[in-house]
Amino acid sequence: MSFTGLNPDAIAFFGELAENNTREWWLANKHRYDENVRTPFELLAGELEPEFGGLKIFRPYRDVRFSADKTPYKTHIGMVSSTPPVAFYLQLSAEGLLVGGGVYDVPPPALARFREVVADEASFARLEPVLAGLTDAGFTLMTDDALRTAPRGYPVDHPRIDLLRLKHLAVGLREPVEDWWFTPVAYDEISSHWRAVAPWLTWLAENLGDDLVRVRAR
Repeated sequence: MSFTGLNPDAIAFFGELAENNTREWWLANKHRYDENVRTPFELLAGELEPEFGGLKIFRPYRDVRFSADKTPYKTHIGMVSSTPPVAFYLQLSAEGLLVGGGVYDVPPPALARFREVVADEASFARLEPVLAGLTDAGFTLMTDDALRTAPRGYPVDHPRIDLLRLKHLAVGLREPVEDWWFTPVAYDEISSHWRAVAPWLTWLAENLGDDLVRVRAR
């Protein structure tokens, strides 16, 4: 079976799940998840893998052990490339698609190295066109959890203070629900977005990879 597009019911499913996030509702509607949400996502992953490598689709169950929010199910479905430390990412929810990539959990040595690159004029000159290409393609850097002030050792008036404050080295682009979602064109659009992200992943791997891999290997 080949990918023919995402299923419109996926949008309705996640909208309804947000209002009825219970085991009873889930069991009564799980066939919709299996047939209209996960299966098209698996077919899309199969189309993407020859170019972007192996992909992992996340389970729908939330880990509520350490969360105040005890709702049991995620109100989105996501996939990530299975070749860490850098990765492509795709998420589908009732609000739209989130397409992106990078490193979410950045080990301290890798984050320190990134800041050194940003602060150094010569090193940043090689990163700057990569960031400009992402901006031109509509991507923005993830600013969640960013520091409120400058990291230790850097001035608060540094010209690139917004980059120095980052905690996650990931980018994203949000696509609202459009008709092309539900046609084979969805593959073309998503793969095009991931190609735009690829230079960022390459830069991260080449410039921070040793720190990322060394810490993860412990």
